Formats: sequence, C-alpha cells, structure tokens
Amino acid sequence: MAVIDIRDFLNLIPAVSKAPQHSVWVTFDAETDTLTINFTKPSHADDSELTDDDIIVRYQGEEVVGMTVLHAGKRQQMAA
Repeated sequence: MAVIDIRDFLNLIPAVSKAPQHSVWVTFDAETDTLTINFTKPSHADDSELTDDDIIVRYQGEEVVGMTVLHAGKRQQMAA
C-alpha cells in the first residue's frame, strides 16, 4: 500500500476555496512536465493566453476554466 502525507494535500485547501465553483481537478504529466488545472468539468476553452511565466490560462468567454503550468517540476525544485 502506498503511503501519502495528507498534510501535502491539506495545503491545497486555501487555493481550492478561492477557485471558481470551489472545485479543482489537477493532473500532472511527468513526460511533458506539465500541471493541468481545471475549474470546470468538462473544461471547454474557446480562448487562451500564454503568460510571461509560461502558464497557459484557458477561458470560456470571460470565465477562467483552467490553467496549464509548463515546466512544473522545475518550479517545484525552485520552490524547495
């Protein structure tokens, strides 16, 4: 049985409580080193923008429906 430290996940509570709809679906792809965050399910964007810090913000109309964080693993190493 795998062991996880629940405290790591409890740190997510403030971010989830601020998220649209108070829901978050998160996926990490190690091969592409991307973290995908969706605020709606299903998440259908009709527009997106790439920020200066390599985060793709996805929109449906005026609403942010998700984000894709590029180079996510490197960011984790920098934060440690």
